[in-house]
Amino acid sequence: MASEPQDSGKSAQDVLSQSSHAASSESSTQESQRRWFSRLSKSQRENLQILAIALALAILIRLFVAEPRYIPSDSMVPTLEIGDRLVVEKVTYSFRSPAAGDIVVFDPPPLLQEFGYAPDKAFIKRIIGIPGDVIRIQESQVYLNDQPLTETYIAEPPDYELAPVDVPEGRYFVMGDNRNNSNDSHVWGFLPQSNIIGRAVFRFYPIDRIGVIEGSSSFKIVDNA
Repeated sequence: MASEPQDSGKSAQDVLSQSSHAASSESSTQESQRRWFSRLSKSQRENLQILAIALALAILIRLFVAEPRYIPSDSMVPTLEIGDRLVVEKVTYSFRSPAAGDIVVFDPPPLLQEFGYAPDKAFIKRIIGIPGDVIRIQESQVYLNDQPLTETYIAEPPDYELAPVDVPEGRYFVMGDNRNNSNDSHVWGFLPQSNIIGRAVFRFYPIDRIGVIEGSSSFKIVDNA
């Protein structure tokens, strides 16, 4: 049997009185904030406004333009070392596709997430193959479309082999420059373009290693001429 509704003991007048009191309190708080702001000097008000604008710009820049990143592992040695601080820009790939040689920061692909990596645990690797390329690793040499790569940036040649793989559309083959100590595409497969956060372009710490990070400009096929 449905129970009868119980009288709350509050009249309509009581409810209206409480609502009026709440509105009055909110209005009083806003008025206090306005009075506090008006008591500031002109220069103080301007400084607060500048600070608010700067904070908003910083948030927008981090979301859409660039962000700092820290290198926690040695998978990109010797190009990047543990403790390096980088600027990762997010604009370039709005105008062009990632290129072979680019050093990219990315969210872990699905397979890594299945093995327990957090979705927001960023990785950094070098793009070796782009869509349509064929990659193979044979006798300590990486081949791109059957051409051996000149890799002056690696720590040492890979001590493993990989049968030829075709890089599919929308995917990339990435590797760490520290070939024998890198969890990369030779282990977990292709990187979806949608996982790429941005491109590493500048190292701002440590001071003695400040400079532009070489990416695609250092990527070369062996010259057999």
